[in-house]
Amino acid sequence: MERSNAAQIIIALIPIVGIVMGAVVVFFYLLWNHRRKILLIQTGQLKEKEFDLLTFSLLCGLLLGSVGLCLTILLIIIGGRNYGLLGGIIPFSSGIALLAFFFIKRSNNR
Repeated sequence: MERSNAAQIIIALIPIVGIVMGAVVVFFYLLWNHRRKILLIQTGQLKEKEFDLLTFSLLCGLLLGSVGLCLTILLIIIGGRNYGLLGGIIPFSSGIALLAFFFIKRSNNR
């Protein structure tokens, strides 16, 4: 079954419209969030959030390590040992490094 030219144009426009609408939503979120923070600063109600580096490194290390391990195993099974395997080894090694940072930093804080 052959599609008409009008149908092909409509199908091609759907992703473009979606991207533009998403960009508009993100723009207005950033704009309104900026204005809200400015008002909170002017009224003295803004409380700074403390960033917990240890918890962040633990979470990122666990996520990267598990995703990297799964990708590495899958890519070994599917493609064998080739350069595509780096797609799993790189996040796996990054996750291991973040977990090592977490354990080293935690032992130094005691």
